[in-house]
Amino acid sequence: MAREKFLKQDRLADWLAALGEKNRVLVPREEGNSVVFRPYAAGDALVLSVDSTASPKAALFPACQELFRFEQAKDPQNPDHTTMKLFQSRGAESTLVFGARPCGVRGFTIFDRVYQGEKHPDPYYKAARDNTLFVTLTCEHPDNTCFCHWVGGGPDDGAGSDVLATPVEGGYVLEPVSKRGEALLDSPLLEEAGDKSKEAAAARKRGREKLGEAPDIGNAGASLLAVFDDMGFWEDVSAKCLSCGACTYLCPTCYCFTLTDESDGLSGKRLRSWDNCMSYQFCLEASGHNPRPTKAHRLRNRVGHKFSYYPALHGGLIACCGCGRCIKNCPVSVDIREIVLRAIEHAGPNMQEVSNG
Repeated sequence: MAREKFLKQDRLADWLAALGEKNRVLVPREEGNSVVFRPYAAGDALVLSVDSTASPKAALFPACQELFRFEQAKDPQNPDHTTMKLFQSRGAESTLVFGARPCGVRGFTIFDRVYQGEKHPDPYYKAARDNTLFVTLTCEHPDNTCFCHWVGGGPDDGAGSDVLATPVEGGYVLEPVSKRGEALLDSPLLEEAGDKSKEAAAARKRGREKLGEAPDIGNAGASLLAVFDDMGFWEDVSAKCLSCGACTYLCPTCYCFTLTDESDGLSGKRLRSWDNCMSYQFCLEASGHNPRPTKAHRLRNRVGHKFSYYPALHGGLIACCGCGRCIKNCPVSVDIREIVLRAIEHAGPNMQEVSNG
C-alpha cells in the first residue's frame, strides 16, 4: 500500500471536484432536520462534524430501484396471444461516497454475503458494488448511542472502505485500505502526510478510548434462541415499540425488499423497494394468516436475525454495525443494546455459548 497522504482543508473542494470528473460523488448534506447523501456540486456545504441521519446504503441499494421495463403487444388477429419485450435498466454509474462513517460502510460487508453469494449473486447490487468507492471519515467523538465495538467494528474500522480519512489540524490524513483506494490517492492535490500521520494515529486512539469497554455478547445468539418462545419477554421489551419501521429504513444492514410492477396500459416497469420487517404486512399471507401477528413477534425476528440467525449462517458475523441509528432516531427510544443484554441475562449465566463457526 502507498503511504498516507495529507489533504489540506482548503483543497477538499478541489479534490472532490477532480474526483467528480470521472465519478458521481455523494457527500453528506443537510436537508431539513436530516443529514443525507446527495450528489456533490461546487459550493455545497458538507456536514462532516456529525454522522449522517441516513446511512450510505442507498448508494448501492436504492430505496426504490427500477430493475427493468416491459412492453406487451397483442396480436390483432388473435387478441388472446400477447408478446412481451423486456428492456434492461441502465448499468451502475461510477460512484464515490465521501464522508460516511466506518459503521455505515461496514454495513455493506453484511450485504455482500447475501447479494454476492456464489450461487445466486444479485447483478444489480454487484454492479453497484464494483463501481463504487468509499472514502470514510473516522470518528474521534462517538455518540452515546454508538456501539460499533460491541459487534467487531470500531471508529477507525476499514471494513468495506477504500480510504480512511482522519480529521487533523488543517485537513485530513488519508490512508488507503484497498488497491482501488491507493489509486485514489494518486493526485497532485495531496501531499505526503509526514508528521500528520502521528497526529492521525493519536486521534484514532482517542476515538477508540472514548467508546470504553464493550460487554461480552459472545453468547447473544444462544441466549436469543433460549428466549425465543418466551413471549412474555418479547412483549415486555416491545411494549413501547410503535412498529413504525424507522429502525429498518435507517439501518445500514437491513436488506429486505419487495417487488412491484407499475403498469400504464401494456407497458410498465418492475421496481425493487426497501421493505420493513416491523410492518404487519411484511409476512401477511394471501390467506389472511400472519406468522408474526404482533409487534412482539416482529421485534423478536428483527433482533434475532441480527444477533443469532445471520451469524449462524455467516461464520459468526453479526448483522449489526453498531451505528446506533435505530436508537437515536426511534421516536420512543427502543434500544437494541438493552434487548440483547436483557436476553443474555434472562437466559441465565450458564448459557452455553453458541458456535457460529
